[in-house]
Amino acid sequence: MADESAAKRYYDDFSGWYERERMRGYHAMIDDLEVEATLPYARGRDVLELGCGTGLILERVAAVARSAVGLDLSRGMIEKAHARGLSVANGSVTALPFADESFDLVYSYKVLAHVPDIDLAIAEAARVTRSGGHMLLEFYNPWSVRYFAKRVGRPGKISAGRKEDEVFTRWDSPRAIRRRIPSNCSLVDFRGVRVLTPAAFVHKVPVVGDALRMGERMATDSRLNRFGGFLIAVIRKR
Repeated sequence: MADESAAKRYYDDFSGWYERERMRGYHAMIDDLEVEATLPYARGRDVLELGCGTGLILERVAAVARSAVGLDLSRGMIEKAHARGLSVANGSVTALPFADESFDLVYSYKVLAHVPDIDLAIAEAARVTRSGGHMLLEFYNPWSVRYFAKRVGRPGKISAGRKEDEVFTRWDSPRAIRRRIPSNCSLVDFRGVRVLTPAAFVHKVPVVGDALRMGERMATDSRLNRFGGFLIAVIRKR
């Protein structure tokens, strides 16, 4: 509970700055790649986003889904998502306020890496997913350029008074992810996001940024995808 309270305060602070860089460059590219991974599974389906933030991705997914709901721990984030006209709820990924088998697709980006009891969160995601449905769960991958960059670089600021190293963060390799999949589910594939990018600022360099964006899109489903800094596990519930 203490960890969750600290996370709430962290993300409430983050909510004020969350969209400052999200509409362009590196961050827009990451969002685009995650949306592209989601849309084929979301079209015409009942969808849940775990850790929806201010609703930037949920808004795009909701445009093609039959129904779309977002959940976030932070009331600051939820208020901004609600202002977009989205259906959102305040709650924890380790105790989802939804009935069993409520959704065809459950997806989560940049959230599970910050959940201490990750296995409970994954079990909850599987619980609310219908048989034959899918989960798209994103992990922070230690087999990546991003991991190295985070180890040698300084933590970035997420608000006027906080830095990104103030929240719990875990790293799970493709091997570790396989071991975390519930027994009633199976791994379909991985999609790699941020395979090639050494640092976000590189996307601001003319020509280089354009080339990197093209390369990242090609790498997502290539043999290099398991080296994505953000590794999306495509999981099917049996």
